[in-house]
Amino acid sequence: MTIELAGDVTMLAVAVRVFGRDAVVLMRRMAAAGVRAGVTELNRHHHEGGGR
Repeated sequence: MTIELAGDVTMLAVAVRVFGRDAVVLMRRMAAAGVRAGVTELNRHHHEGGGR
């Protein structure tokens, strides 16, 4: 586990403790947005001929 990952996990735990359920919902939405952005980027490269 890198120090950056440890810091992220610690901040996540603090946010959940302080903000409760709202923080969990927000983090799930942020993760989903990141996945959608990644899929969009992969599809864009594939359609531009960057894929195999």
